[in-house]
Amino acid sequence: MTDQDRRTGRDETEEERADRMWGELIQEVRVAQTGVQILFGFLLTVVFQQKYAELSDVDKTIYVVTVVLGASATGALIGPVSLHRLVAGRKVKPQAVRLASGLTQVGLFLLLATMTSSLVLILRVATGGSAVTWVVVAVVGWYLVCWYGLPFWSRRRHSTR
Repeated sequence: MTDQDRRTGRDETEEERADRMWGELIQEVRVAQTGVQILFGFLLTVVFQQKYAELSDVDKTIYVVTVVLGASATGALIGPVSLHRLVAGRKVKPQAVRLASGLTQVGLFLLLATMTSSLVLILRVATGGSAVTWVVVAVVGWYLVCWYGLPFWSRRRHSTR
């Protein structure tokens, strides 16, 4: 068994591995894309509601930041699809997988920021500001545990390296 076989845990060529990883990445991105697109679509409608005019300047600023974050997350999470289309057949799939993975990580971070900002805005409007900070910190902590803490813990605990 070569070092490469031990590293991947599979008997596959670099191209086969890139194909497998690409398929897995696209499935993951589909889940995140759906969530960010629904959230972004909802955010785009808020400005057209009558109650928007009643928001404080701070809440309007939070809204604008949230929309920009949502647009950025959408771009990063759709980026791998465009990347694949533009490099398909050029024999650069391993490099494309690494780049798409990076875009996905950036997109997930931006999605986290969008969800945090959305939560701040919604709770400020819904509660008048009481206990918003603690609720947001708790929810963001939960996101961090689910999205990063458990995966890193699992990788560390179950890694053969």
